[in-house]
Amino acid sequence: MTPSRDLVARVAAGAVPAIGRMISRAEAGSPEARPALAEIYRRAGRAHVVGLTGVPGSGKSTLVATLTAHLRKAGQKVGVVAIDPSSPYSGGAILGDRIRMADHVCDAGVYIRSMATRGAMGGMARAALDAVDILDVAGFDTVIIETVGVGQDEVEIARASHTTVVVSAPGLGDEIQAIKAGILEIADIHVVSKCDRSDANRTLTDLKQMLTLGTLTAGRTEWRVPVIGLSAYKGEGFETLMTAIGNHRRVAFETEAGARRRAAIARFRLEKTAETLLIERFTRGAAPVAGPLAERLSTRDGDPYGLATELLEQALAPHASGAST
Repeated sequence: MTPSRDLVARVAAGAVPAIGRMISRAEAGSPEARPALAEIYRRAGRAHVVGLTGVPGSGKSTLVATLTAHLRKAGQKVGVVAIDPSSPYSGGAILGDRIRMADHVCDAGVYIRSMATRGAMGGMARAALDAVDILDVAGFDTVIIETVGVGQDEVEIARASHTTVVVSAPGLGDEIQAIKAGILEIADIHVVSKCDRSDANRTLTDLKQMLTLGTLTAGRTEWRVPVIGLSAYKGEGFETLMTAIGNHRRVAFETEAGARRRAAIARFRLEKTAETLLIERFTRGAAPVAGPLAERLSTRDGDPYGLATELLEQALAPHASGAST
């Protein structure tokens, strides 16, 4: 197996096999790959990360495919990290955005990677940001993260992207009010898809009224959140979306508010990485002691809270997992 450190230069040269290998090793959580991923992180930071989320059936994948085509026409290289639900059998991604984006498969300026959530909360796969770094270093100008789209709790994408696009579809009606405290409030850009439908105007009007009332923009002064109607069927609205994304990129990289957001992204990344390392350490340390403690619990020789505390103390003790003091 090629050492991960030897792949870094190949990734930087844009070699597709090396990009795929590094993302696979990031997904696997291989400790051997971590020094290489650290080097990649130090080299990254130029790409514009666009997060795209929305309720199921809102046309996110079609939007990603069409947006990618417009970005390519503008001369940009585009990476797509499509986060799908996990198969309960294999643990792999089950929707397969690469199939839905078949028109881009032969384009060397587009790299598409489906990733499984593998049980991660908040709609983000654990290695998604490592994949973003890898694509960044490989020379991709814009990296789109498309999330699962499971509902209003899927807000982590706003803590991981420079620009967050939330997609709604006609027919939501009063449901917009029900979910406004969730994913709608994280939007930097609102998109209403399928605007060739007759009921699209109501959704557009509902969102614009909420923005006018300030219910979705509290505390924002540097950016006015637009509501953009799109029709992939008619090919309408995408130039407006391209302009909005470009304008928000300038906010993200050239303003004080953008600097604060990038700092918040760094904190989110730090905490998520620490969480991953903690879980790994706990899993290793718990393996030899969980059985006896579970036996005590099953015979009522202790309570769940007391024994769980004991499990934590033993599993995270430095000697338990070989961690250094």
